[in-house]
Amino acid sequence: MTTDVTELSLPDLVCPMPVLKAKKALAGLAPGALLRVRSTDRHSLADLRDFCTQTGHALVEQSESDEGDRHWFVTLIRRKD
Repeated sequence: MTTDVTELSLPDLVCPMPVLKAKKALAGLAPGALLRVRSTDRHSLADLRDFCTQTGHALVEQSESDEGDRHWFVTLIRRKD
């Protein structure tokens, strides 16, 4: 079984915008759905980790990657049931 992942790309947005955009995107997803947040804000990893702890969403994975001329901070979140 493959689970679809909704992608949210947020270049050049800084705190608190990545968390606010993730919160809005998660509200529109079904329980158990996955959201991948890609941000260029280095603080987004800690901010999204704290957001998941506070709201009950599951933090699945966090990573960093370089694509082109940008460094991305990537967080995968599973929407709470």
